[in-house]
Amino acid sequence: MPTHPASDPLAALDATAQADLVRSGAASPLELIDAAITRIEAVDGELNAVVLRRFEQARAEAASDDLPAGPFRGVPFLTKDLACPTAGEPQTDGMGATKAAGWIATETSHLAARFVRAGLVNLGRTNSPELGLVPTTEPVAWGPTHNPWDPALTPGGSSGGSAAAVAAGLVPFAHASDGGGSIRIPASACGLVGLKTSRGRISVGPSRGELSSFLSVQFAVTRSVRDAAALLDVAAGREPGDPVVAPAPSAPYRDLTTHAPDALRVGLMTRAPGDTSPIHPECVTAAERAATLLEGLGHHVEVAHPDAYDDPDRAAMFATLWGVDAAVKVTTWGNLLGRSLTEADVEAATWIMASAGRDVLATTYVDAVSRMQVWARAMADWWEPAPRGDGFDLLLTPTLAEPPVRLGTFTGTADDPFAGILRAGPFTPYTPSFNLTGQPAISLPVHQSAAGLPIGVHVVAAYGHDDLLLAVAAQLEQVAPWADRRPRIHA
Repeated sequence: MPTHPASDPLAALDATAQADLVRSGAASPLELIDAAITRIEAVDGELNAVVLRRFEQARAEAASDDLPAGPFRGVPFLTKDLACPTAGEPQTDGMGATKAAGWIATETSHLAARFVRAGLVNLGRTNSPELGLVPTTEPVAWGPTHNPWDPALTPGGSSGGSAAAVAAGLVPFAHASDGGGSIRIPASACGLVGLKTSRGRISVGPSRGELSSFLSVQFAVTRSVRDAAALLDVAAGREPGDPVVAPAPSAPYRDLTTHAPDALRVGLMTRAPGDTSPIHPECVTAAERAATLLEGLGHHVEVAHPDAYDDPDRAAMFATLWGVDAAVKVTTWGNLLGRSLTEADVEAATWIMASAGRDVLATTYVDAVSRMQVWARAMADWWEPAPRGDGFDLLLTPTLAEPPVRLGTFTGTADDPFAGILRAGPFTPYTPSFNLTGQPAISLPVHQSAAGLPIGVHVVAAYGHDDLLLAVAAQLEQVAPWADRRPRIHA
């Protein structure tokens, strides 16, 4: 049972429903914001999801006649404390050094500006692991975020603060990012919809570059598919200077989710890529249940997956790129803070990954990027129509290899600080590959374990087909609804 009785009916409404209240005059933006602040103050002491709060600014924005009349006017929102900066406001990226320095962002990202133009009111920033490098949310700087389904468990990462806040009903949706699964992992662990968009669907500018940070995308975690679609209509689109721009949909995403797609060919995979680690039976059951649901909707499902998915080099490529990215982030923050960061400034796992990245030769890095592109082409052929490709529309897998695990699982020891990092791979065998390929993928909460924990399923489409993912997700939401599920900790 929830720790807190559902005394606030707004806590059960998705963002679309809350925006409808404002449009109809049934609620004012300030009423929505005050209610969300009350929920955060009542519940977040148990979660530790919202680490930087801007409540008074939010109230002022909600009460202002200047609040933009966008599709989500007056709807409360939270921003992950990793990238997505707003000029004049604090940002730590989960680091103790930036927290101690009181770092204030000097510019606003394109995505943050789009959120503002949509009428969203940001209540603060949510907890993230240091630099978003691990699949849990336990930074030394801010302490662990607890999973609202069981506070002893991780909410996943790196968007764990956002996922915990949304699952607990504090806000209807929240910003998130995904460089190796960081939207999809916490969506699975917390029972949410987690869409990783196609590379170039949402701009990461102006201060970040897609060509150097091509693994990561920015978007959100939501409770409903319609919210994900409507928010993508807000977030997606080219900005000046974007070097990669995903093809535009044929109609607004929100409209496309209301039309069932034609019969699709779906490949089902329930073992790990390369068969390198065991998959928990509950996670296998989740994927098999989703397959049955899809067949009931008229789609054809068969056991199949791209041969290239089993290539062991994909893990080596990802590790090289991830380590270099960590090194660049540590160096970038040192430059912003005006000093070189040392081992004492960051967590042990961060220093290990950054050190490994600094040791990579430029030629080795470029070779890894080249191999990644060749491998991504081999993967993409599986989604191409015959005779060129295998003619599949979707790939269905579990999102994770296990149900949510205990907090501390990914923490190294003094004797072996690398142990936690090594534990992360078997936990997340499916998600990182599609950061390499740039394809869209979504985690959907279609299943619960015998213990009542959410178990996500992972659906992947060809590059650019975010619209197809959302349409199929809407079908699954209709036949296996999850809106009424409530975690133990809920507003």
